[in-house]
Amino acid sequence: MENIVPYYQNENTVLYNLDCLELLARIPENSVDMIFADPPYMLSNGGFTCQNGRMVSVNKGKWDQSKGFENDGAFHNAWIEGCRRVLKPEGTIWVSGTYHSIYQCGYLLQKNNFHILNDIVWFKPNAAPNLSCRFFTASHETLLWAKKEKKAKHTFNYHDMKNGLFPGDRLKKENTQMRSVWYIPAPKNEEKKYGKHPAQKPLDLLLRIIKASTNDGGLVLDPFNGSGTSAVAAALTGKRRYIGIEIDGAFCELTKKRLEKTALLAGPVP
Repeated sequence: MENIVPYYQNENTVLYNLDCLELLARIPENSVDMIFADPPYMLSNGGFTCQNGRMVSVNKGKWDQSKGFENDGAFHNAWIEGCRRVLKPEGTIWVSGTYHSIYQCGYLLQKNNFHILNDIVWFKPNAAPNLSCRFFTASHETLLWAKKEKKAKHTFNYHDMKNGLFPGDRLKKENTQMRSVWYIPAPKNEEKKYGKHPAQKPLDLLLRIIKASTNDGGLVLDPFNGSGTSAVAAALTGKRRYIGIEIDGAFCELTKKRLEKTALLAGPVP
């Protein structure tokens, strides 16, 4: 993209330190195979949660503060529109969220003519306890998987998901169809070696998503790159290309360090 200097780049990966709405408007139309989007959940409201046995603030940053239902919806609609423009007709999008955001995003996906394929329950066995003791303990997030065009043939590597090895997932039975509830613990300590993001996703989650819905040579886009888990997952597959967009320079630097450590950067994608 002309006149835009990447924060980091190698043969297969490019990372931009920009607002996603700005860059989505510059990416060529119908060029991306799959998008993983983990937008702000808008839950930094001054409350508290439990982390490692201690009470801590839920506030993640200004980027996670709600601006009201209508404004939050307008923001989600804007990036979803941008994602639809850059996706290939047969391309798919994954959106991650909690009840604070996922229903609004699901509605807007359909409003923008996406066809929802699945809603995945990501069960987190080591989720934080509920401190108020006034409602059920939140122990899952929802992933929506949708395709751009209903009649287009999207990528789903069915046999890899059915017959692959997923030793950490206690719900996945060997050589059986993968179901829509996934048992995946929070990120391992080694994934936070160079720092952490308050909404960091486990590498196992992104590896499964990318392997399920892209092929060799495919282009993956993450408009909310965060700590770069999707970038690392794309690099670990060996034959995917990746575009990441992150508005916070500190998290761009974290992503850069993680990618340099990944050591699977040799050789351009054919």
